[in-house]
Amino acid sequence: MEKLSQERAPIYEALEKLKQSRIVPFDVPGHKRGRGNPELTNLLGEKCVSIDVNSMKPLDNLIHPVSVIREAEELAAEAFGASHAFLMVGGTTSAVQSMILSVAKRGDKIILPRNVHRSVMGAMVLCGAIPVYVNPEGEDRLGISLGMKVDQVKRAIKANPDAKAILVNNPTYYGVCSDLRTIVNLAHENGMLCLVDEAHGTHFYFGDNMPISAMAAGADMSAVSMHKSGGSLTQSSLLLIGPAVGEGHVRQIINLTQTTSGSYLLLSSLDISRRNLALRGRDSFAKVVEMAEYARSEINRIGGYYAFSKELINGDSVFDFDVTKLSVNTLDVGLAGIEVYDYLRDEYDIQIEFGDLGNILAYFSIGDRRREVERLVSALSEIRRRFGKSRAGLMKQEYIEPVVVVSPQEAFYAQKEPVLIENSLGKVCSEFVMCYPPGIPIIAPGERITHEVLNYIMYAQDKGCSVTGPEDPEIKHLNVLKGGY
Repeated sequence: MEKLSQERAPIYEALEKLKQSRIVPFDVPGHKRGRGNPELTNLLGEKCVSIDVNSMKPLDNLIHPVSVIREAEELAAEAFGASHAFLMVGGTTSAVQSMILSVAKRGDKIILPRNVHRSVMGAMVLCGAIPVYVNPEGEDRLGISLGMKVDQVKRAIKANPDAKAILVNNPTYYGVCSDLRTIVNLAHENGMLCLVDEAHGTHFYFGDNMPISAMAAGADMSAVSMHKSGGSLTQSSLLLIGPAVGEGHVRQIINLTQTTSGSYLLLSSLDISRRNLALRGRDSFAKVVEMAEYARSEINRIGGYYAFSKELINGDSVFDFDVTKLSVNTLDVGLAGIEVYDYLRDEYDIQIEFGDLGNILAYFSIGDRRREVERLVSALSEIRRRFGKSRAGLMKQEYIEPVVVVSPQEAFYAQKEPVLIENSLGKVCSEFVMCYPPGIPIIAPGERITHEVLNYIMYAQDKGCSVTGPEDPEIKHLNVLKGGY
């Protein structure tokens, strides 16, 4: 196959050509290149709204691409080392769910860690697959879940030889990587596919000395959040597949739920960002690593904070670590991570990615600059001086082993009733509860509500975490299953 030119950006080029034409729009969208909505045009700019256009012959069609979108997909596949790449405009949630819906139907088993993003559990609700959990090991000091241990994966395979696939988070939100190549090989040796939620690993494909990427490890499918560390617009993502997965089948699955009116703002941002990473990614991510390592060193000199990194590597549950993730444990400063998050935003005008019960995450990417890093370090030092206190009474985040009673789909669609959260102990939950970000369910549909779950929810609410998921917006009630569960 002839090598493609990564200097091309076919969707962007087609949009530029369209802008130079004098086409009169009698199609959608109804704002007609912004003329019908001047306030929107004023907010976004005329250049932006002028390319918010509908699918047409010169611009191809996302649900059945044959020209410029097809070319952009082929360029992305080559850049990421995949057999094919799908441009996704429903975020990585859409990509993750398309992965699972492509390989599993009602009653099929998927082996996966419990600390998955809510999109994974949402896919289980949609298709009726049965999760087989590999309960992740925890890091006691940090109170975070680690990667999948190889021996645990082997045991899950032995106990569930009929499972269709193994799903791996790589890396986790905190930067922890599993032994992906070994897990891929185990899956294939046992007739299973390996799916990777690579939402936070775009840079693995382009940076030097990075953890191995899903496609390089031989995975069959991977969901990649280009908008996170790759520089594309929010909600744009890629779904990558390997040679064992049929492109046509996956396209049909994607088209079940993804819009037929793909945004050319999102599509062109994927196209341009792929070109940028292919041409300049190595240099860009080398600078990201340098800034993250500098910040980590300076934060650890403050005292109290612990910005963790490769010293956690143990060859198994932490097989590798993504050094671009500035994950910082805050408990020895006497503050929950969410409290530090709030102080940074409210007192210092610094918006970080998230704070949970024991940690914060500052997300470093190609758009960061050294002076902002200095400002973050200085603010953390001041927060320790102004607001730090004794660690006593702080609850660390820890993994809560789920008690699974019925499948997520059965629980989500079963007859249910709302009960006060304090009266829900022992009942089976029919909805999700999570802190968002990071979006990992504290409890998912079909799981029994335990003391640990309730204590975690109450403490997270008390500390100011953004608890989401339940039907009741005030989170005073939970929907639970009726009947003898």
